[in-house]
Amino acid sequence: MDTEVAAKIAKLNDAARRDVMSYMTTAGVISLEPSIVGDIYTAVYNYKDFTEDNDPYGEHDFGSFKIHGHKIFWKIDYYDQQLKYGVDPLDSDCRRVVTIMLAEEY
Repeated sequence: MDTEVAAKIAKLNDAARRDVMSYMTTAGVISLEPSIVGDIYTAVYNYKDFTEDNDPYGEHDFGSFKIHGHKIFWKIDYYDQQLKYGVDPLDSDCRRVVTIMLAEEY
């Protein structure tokens, strides 16, 4: 993939992680203590541990970490504004959804 395109996508994905209104949280995460959920949201918001292993295309669209004894995954997907169809991540109508889950829910 073109590194310039990947950098544009990464910038948009980083912005999406800083907008908690774009978060979709699974039942497993929501069932945790509210303070733990808050810590998970903060960790996703501030995530910077991108490596070649977890971000091979440089798009910042996935992350994982351990917190309070829980392994957490987050993933960004790209949808149209009605959340019906997938779209290109650089489409002007792209709506990013940051899904946060317990690893065991994957």
